[in-house]
Order: sequence, then C-alpha cells, then structure tokens
Amino acid sequence: MEYTQPKLPYANDALEPVISRETVDYHYGKHEKAYIDNLNSLLRGTDMEDEPLEEIIRSAKGPLFNNASQAWNHILYFFSFSPDGGGEPEGELADAIRQQFGSFEEFKRLFEEAGTKLFGSGWVWLSRDEDGKLYITQGSNAENPLTQGLTPIFTFDVWEHAYYLDYQNRRAEYLHRLWDIVDWDIVSARY
Repeated sequence: MEYTQPKLPYANDALEPVISRETVDYHYGKHEKAYIDNLNSLLRGTDMEDEPLEEIIRSAKGPLFNNASQAWNHILYFFSFSPDGGGEPEGELADAIRQQFGSFEEFKRLFEEAGTKLFGSGWVWLSRDEDGKLYITQGSNAENPLTQGLTPIFTFDVWEHAYYLDYQNRRAEYLHRLWDIVDWDIVSARY
C-alpha cells in the first residue's frame, strides 16, 4: 500500500491572513509531501507496509515513526481549519471542555500556554481517552498521543516552519491567531 497526500479542502490562500499562501505552499506542499514520500520509501518491503498509519505510529521507532507520525500530525492539523472557522465548539465537545477546563476561554489559555512553553519543535494536542476525558499535552518533534493510548482530536503545530514566514519568532501570536480558523464542526466530530 502506498500513502498519498490528501488534497486540502480549501485553496492554499484561503486561510489568509492567519496562515499565508506561502506558508501553506511550503508547509503542506513541501514539508508534508516529504514526510509522506519518506514514509512510503521506508515502508517498502517491511512487515508494516499494509498497516494503517495509526498502527505504524503506535509500533514503529526511529525514522519510520518520525515520518509516519509527522505525515499523520500534519493531516490532522491542516484538516482542522476552514476559512469560515472560528467561534466556539458546540454540543458534547463544548460540554466536555467546560467540564474539564471551566470555560472555553480557560481552555484556550491553557492550550496556548502549552504551545508557547514547549521548548523547540513539536505539537500541542487536545486528545480524549476512552471515557471522553480531555487532555492537553505537548509533544516534542514527532511525538503523538496515539502512543499514550489517547485519541488526538485537535493539534497546533509549533515547529518553526509552521509559522516563521508569517510570524517570525512570535509563536504566541501565531497560536492565538489560529483560533480564528479552527473548524469546530470537524473537531467536534472527532470527539
């Protein structure tokens, strides 16, 4: 089986001014494509080449894990956005956020703080366990909550290539602006 890069559900300039066309072109068009190409190359001839991507992430190590996880992480990230995004979640996810974090505003504050305080490159995640309890976690490099038995439903990428063209070293500003493009219907469906 060969993995292919899914086409984005919006134009490369649709997330402007939060994420520029240039960033989407490089980040999704080049970085994500390289992870998928590397993943396919590393999988050929192995006993994992027909495994679902989530299973590869849970069991692989080294370069295979890094490329599988980064391919998956970027898809979750880019497919959480919409040019019509923003606002707040509704329904069960909104209830769970209020129950776990007190309010949506407090959840956003804690999520941004986790992303800002992560040293170096990585991800900040919102995941759920089997009972629906929510967790905000950080992951360095290609780390993924799938390896901890959690189901990731939402992530912000804090690798510099995700924001440097648009925000230079202003990671906190980048994280704060991303809320304007989050598609809460998609994130809620994952919950």
